Amino acid sequence: MRKILITGAHSYIGASVADYLARWPEKYAVDTLSVRGEKWKQADFSGYDAVFHVAGIAHADVGHVSQERKAEYYAVNRDLTLAVAEKAKADGVGQFLYMSSAIVYGDSAPIGKRKVITKDTPVAPANFYGDSKVQAEKGLKKLESDAFRVAVLRPPMIYGPGSKGNYPTLSKMARKLPLFPKVGNQRSMLYVENLAECVRLLIEQGIGGIFWPQNREYSNTSQLVALIAKAHGKHIVLVPGFTWALKLLSHCTGLVNKAFGSLCYDPALSAAPGDYCVADLARSIEETEKTL
Repeated sequence: MRKILITGAHSYIGASVADYLARWPEKYAVDTLSVRGEKWKQADFSGYDAVFHVAGIAHADVGHVSQERKAEYYAVNRDLTLAVAEKAKADGVGQFLYMSSAIVYGDSAPIGKRKVITKDTPVAPANFYGDSKVQAEKGLKKLESDAFRVAVLRPPMIYGPGSKGNYPTLSKMARKLPLFPKVGNQRSMLYVENLAECVRLLIEQGIGGIFWPQNREYSNTSQLVALIAKAHGKHIVLVPGFTWALKLLSHCTGLVNKAFGSLCYDPALSAAPGDYCVADLARSIEETEKTL
């Protein structure tokens, strides 16, 4: 029986992983802990085999944020992460898993261009959100030892039933629009159950390092919209020839590159910690859309 503590109560990812591990009650005992305020510091981490730290602030509107709000990102994403890790190490926990993000590599490539991240791609955060994650990773690296293994996950966009962020917006458009631009971009994405299986394998193996989990196949925004529409019994027409207009529009808003830009991991980068893709893209979309 492995005992796992998830720090970050009410987190979508934390709750999803806890639900997934509950399929094996004879193998995993999972507790969650809120790390808001100071009370969590009184908790006893000893006896846990692993701490999965998911607490953090994401989805920043980086163009309209006060200095006070920026400071909050560092306080939560960096300082709180390191405080939790230090306590885990002091209490004798053997493994610490940290949810970082592909955001550490900066923004997506502009529409019409391709960005493929390999093992040699340096981190290059484009804003304070990405930098807060990078700073946390650097601090965790200093805490590593033979008795305290740190596993850093840098996932791309995560989606699944009940997910937040960009996916629900895309889903809403797919269910309402009769037409959608046909654009040939490539994006790495990660279904939440594939992430949960990746976390399970990391805990089983008890290893540290940096990991880049992603779905087995790349996504394309237009294809994704078509799959979502199909899951609702609809047919959406993908219209070619709009790339030039979207390129012009990208100079006015960053949302265009967010939706139609390219950002993907080299598949070779994502092989470890094993075969964690329990669902392919088509099935993952079907499962996600069942809840809508």
